Amino acid sequence: MNFEIIYQSLREGVHAMSWLEIIAALFGAVSVICSKQNSIWLYPTGLVSTGIYVYLLSRDQFKLYAEATMNAYYFIMSIYGWYYWAKKDETEPVTPITWTSRQDWMIVLLISLVGWGTFYYLLKNFSNSDVPLIDAFVSATACSGMWLLAKRKIENWLVLNVSNLVAIPLLFHKKLFPTAVLTIFLFIVAVLGYFSWQKIYIKHKEAV
Repeated sequence: MNFEIIYQSLREGVHAMSWLEIIAALFGAVSVICSKQNSIWLYPTGLVSTGIYVYLLSRDQFKLYAEATMNAYYFIMSIYGWYYWAKKDETEPVTPITWTSRQDWMIVLLISLVGWGTFYYLLKNFSNSDVPLIDAFVSATACSGMWLLAKRKIENWLVLNVSNLVAIPLLFHKKLFPTAVLTIFLFIVAVLGYFSWQKIYIKHKEAV
C-alpha cells in the first residue's frame, strides 16, 4: 500500500472542499438527527441541504448526476413529507409511525429497480459520468428509502442504509470528504433511528 499516494489524495480532497459542501453536510446532519427524534424539523433543514447538493453534485468536478437528481427528488419529497407529517385529523395529532406493508414493499422494490435501470441508462448514454452503475444504485435505493421516510415507515432506516453503505466509498472516491463523513454519520444514526422508531411505535400503540 502506497501511503504517500493516499496522503496526497487526502490533501487534494481537503483543498477541494468548499464551504458550500460543509454547509450542506452540516444541515444534512441536523436533518437526520431531527429525523431520528421524529421531529418535523428534519424537512426544513433537509431542504437547505438537498438544495445545495443538487447544485454541487451536478458540477463537472464531481459528475454525480444521479445523486444530484436524487437530491432534487429529496427536495420535492421533503415538501411532501413536511405536509404529510403535519397533516392532522380528529383522531391523530400527526401521521403515526407504522411498519411497512407488503404493498409498500412492492412500491419500494419498483422504485429501486426502475430507478436503478432508468438512472443507469441515462447516465451511460447521456452523460459523462464515470461511475454510472454505482451512482444509479445509490440514488435509486435512496429514493425508495426517502419515500418510506415520508410515509413514516420504520423500515425506511434499513433501505436508506443500503444506499449509505454503497455511497460511502463512492464519495471518498470523488474526494467529497465532508459528505462521505456525513454519510458515515447517517449510517450510524439510521441504525439508532430504526430502534428509536420501534420504541416510539410501541409507546404509541400502548397509549391508544
